[in-house]
Amino acid sequence: MPHVIVKLAQGRSDADKCRLADRIALAIMNSLGVSESTVSVAIEDIDPNQWSELVYDPEIAAKPEQLYRKPGYARF
Repeated sequence: MPHVIVKLAQGRSDADKCRLADRIALAIMNSLGVSESTVSVAIEDIDPNQWSELVYDPEIAAKPEQLYRKPGYARF
C-alpha cells in the first residue's frame, strides 16, 4: 500500500496538484503492479524560503541512503 508525500514549493494550483497526484499514482501502479485503490498521494506546500530548513537539510542531506533520485542542486 504505497503512500507518497510530495513536498512542493508553494504556488501550484489545486488542478496542478491533482494532475501530479494522478500521474504519480499511475506510475506507482504501473511500476509496482498494485491496484489504484491501494495508492495514496499527499502534497505538502512548502514556503520556498524555508525549503532548506524544512526539506533539504532533514529529508535530503540527512537521509542520502533513502534517496533513489537525488536533486541536481545543492543546498540553497
